[in-house]
Amino acid sequence: MKKFRVIFMGTPEFAVPCLEALHKDCEVIGVITQPDKPRGRGQKLMPSPVKAWAVEHGLDVYQPEKIKTEEFTAKLEELKPDLMVVVAFGQILSQRILDIPEYGCINVHASLLPRYRGAAPMQWCVINGEEKTGVTTMFMDAGLDTGDMLLKKELPIGPNMTLEEVHDSLMAMGAGVLMDTLEELSKGTLKRTPQTGESNYAPMLTKETGHIDWSKSAQEIHNLVRGLNSWPGAFTEMDGKKYKIWLTKRTGQPASAAPGTIVKADKKEGLWVAAADELLQITELQAPGKKKMKASDYLNGHGISLPAAFA
Repeated sequence: MKKFRVIFMGTPEFAVPCLEALHKDCEVIGVITQPDKPRGRGQKLMPSPVKAWAVEHGLDVYQPEKIKTEEFTAKLEELKPDLMVVVAFGQILSQRILDIPEYGCINVHASLLPRYRGAAPMQWCVINGEEKTGVTTMFMDAGLDTGDMLLKKELPIGPNMTLEEVHDSLMAMGAGVLMDTLEELSKGTLKRTPQTGESNYAPMLTKETGHIDWSKSAQEIHNLVRGLNSWPGAFTEMDGKKYKIWLTKRTGQPASAAPGTIVKADKKEGLWVAAADELLQITELQAPGKKKMKASDYLNGHGISLPAAFA
């Protein structure tokens, strides 16, 4: 494979395996990532996972507040990359930047395009109950995830698969699909496929996205819980206090109580709550001021007196 001179753009943990693969087989002449952000209780400035990996391996790192400025665009032009690779970077590139590399800009996107364009494709695939997702590489254009598709690989989504499991599977898959794409680009056999057919948008998540509406079906609530595990987490409230719900299980038992009603608080079986159509079992939760734990363990130390209900 041709040893491309590559500028890599990425920020979260999801992007690190792609950078690692490029560092092995190409010449990474620069890594662009988001500025350090305050994290944790102490709000200490922390580097992105991509920056941490790049610094550890002696790569040049750039962290522009805005990548489209004249000054930084000129810097990218000076570097004269053959190729740019973008994986969950977090900023939109100008057409002038897209035109810099001889071989274009390739994006690794965590969905089967044209479905789930946007900022949170993995989460919304799970929340919407999709049975499969995957990775798509594409040549970037000025639109939002609208460029010509290159290679795809699918991942089945099991009925109880969480976002964390989908994330980790696609993270590993992405690096392989990227390097297969560059292999074909090097050989001149890479085919471009314009995006046609039904598309939809996967908007950025907010904490309020996780507020459970118990008047929805048990399946919809189960999908929301697993689609937001591990961030920001689904939640519900009781007596003005917020409870995060991390894992649930469908019971198949019809619900006769009002939605949100806790019909069982069992030290072995956890909490059983009425949804619109059936009872949903909460198996893992996080009570106010507590750590994440099994619902049965929580009930062993903190009884819930019935009748009670979540809102």
